[in-house]
Amino acid sequence: MVIDYRTIAGTTDRLIVELTNTDVDEVVHSVEANYDTIFTWDYEKGARPKLSRLYEKAKTSMWNAQTDLPWDTEVDQERILMDRIDNLGGFDRGVDLSRTAFARWSDQDWVRFGVESQNWTLSQFMHGEQGALICTARIVENVPWIDAKYYAATQVMDEARHLEVFSKYLDTKLSGHYPINVHLRALLDDIISDNRWDMTYLGMQIMVEGLALAAFGFIYQMTGEPLLKQLLRYVMADEARHVAFGVLSLQDFYQNLTGAEIHERQEFAYEAAVRMRDRILQQEVWERMGVPMADALTLMEGSADRQLFQQLLFSKIVPNCKKLGLLDAGDGWLRKKFVDLGVICFEDWSDTGEEYEMFQLAEGTEASAAPQ
Repeated sequence: MVIDYRTIAGTTDRLIVELTNTDVDEVVHSVEANYDTIFTWDYEKGARPKLSRLYEKAKTSMWNAQTDLPWDTEVDQERILMDRIDNLGGFDRGVDLSRTAFARWSDQDWVRFGVESQNWTLSQFMHGEQGALICTARIVENVPWIDAKYYAATQVMDEARHLEVFSKYLDTKLSGHYPINVHLRALLDDIISDNRWDMTYLGMQIMVEGLALAAFGFIYQMTGEPLLKQLLRYVMADEARHVAFGVLSLQDFYQNLTGAEIHERQEFAYEAAVRMRDRILQQEVWERMGVPMADALTLMEGSADRQLFQQLLFSKIVPNCKKLGLLDAGDGWLRKKFVDLGVICFEDWSDTGEEYEMFQLAEGTEASAAPQ
């Protein structure tokens, strides 16, 4: 599938919003890839001290998805959403929807939208975790350093646990799954089909995992549902290490690439950012609810909360790209693109190379204080 991801002056291109997943009944998805599996006979542990330290941290930070979360917690999805609507003053506050399909919506329609939106969001998290599982298994195979292989092996277990926990939450606490969003699937396909190990790192560890970490943090702060809150806190502790793994692995490697090679990675980072920004338009939800996409865009583009959420998704990606040297290489090509996306304001926020320590679960307790 060839997809045009152009954007025009900050608005969403028609080619993006009209693209949806037509393979909704697909059970097995195959992606062709051709890459080298790399053995290393250099088993000196600690040659890359920061990666070695991350590996030691990972070994002592494992949690059990079945026994460490209170699965007996009752979740009333509609009641929680009604409380949130009351607290927010309505899903549609501050937006003129008089000439759209929403003008006829009742409170129950808005509740249904909230339910469908939550089902969709957590479904995409679940699908993304399988993408991370596959990509990290790939890194074990083709990264050339033993310290990186050791750590990546722990992340494979983390991703299996994340996939398990989101699947169980959707199956037992919410009210339905959604198939993978077409933009997310296309991005995962591109990451997996590229045979260069550092592109797997960039696409998954920096871009997808970085966005996921920011999204989990946002939802953690917003939700009042205790099981979901605790679930996200456990996952965030792992995800922060995963992004750090990407930063620590690529930082030195990128210093030895040519200008042309760096520009190729800048372009990939930008295209990934556009895809991830546009996939949160939730086309599949609007289709299910019979809302024209033009009306949906009126709601989303007029919502200050949604615009803030879209920007905050890049609060980890931009500073990590800066630490990797991608932001200002080549006369600042990627900087200009992030300015156009409206996310350059995050460039001086903390990167995740060392920040993962603040996300760690407190020993013997449910969690340390949530990161702000």
